[in-house]
Amino acid sequence: MGKEFKKKSIVLIGFMGAGKTTAGELAAQKLNWGFIDIDQEIEKKFGMPTKEIFKKYGEEAFRTYEKNIIELKTSEEGQVISLGGGAFMNEVTRNTCLANTVVIYLDISWDAWKKRFEQLVDTRPVLQGRDLNEIEELFSKRRILYSHHHFHILTDNLSPDEVADEIVNFI
Repeated sequence: MGKEFKKKSIVLIGFMGAGKTTAGELAAQKLNWGFIDIDQEIEKKFGMPTKEIFKKYGEEAFRTYEKNIIELKTSEEGQVISLGGGAFMNEVTRNTCLANTVVIYLDISWDAWKKRFEQLVDTRPVLQGRDLNEIEELFSKRRILYSHHHFHILTDNLSPDEVADEIVNFI
């Protein structure tokens, strides 16, 4: 790893349910860095779960606040930052993260993700009212944008601790 990455914070990207928060918290502990979950930060600001923010204020309001908080947090050093699955769709956010942080893509195959669907569907607003075919289409579209990163980890057969070790080893 080059010196240029040593002080930069880490941003974890990937589809919802790929393990960004769980592995990110573990990696932050191992690095003795701070951990920031952007969705949790937004939920604190609005005082309600993401699903309710989408219902009450709409996705556009959520995405605007998300973009602003990511810009702020990615200027800090020594943080592991977990982005929500849709945050990287914003070009400004994507470019900010790629320029100011180490972007690590936690990849999950469609088959492995489908096994997690039941535990994700109730808390993820983007999944509401969509069937598996529509979700697979969203999954495929987002994977294209997730291809912009500094490091890639396929999480299918790794425990959260193993994913955290991969993150730490890269840094």
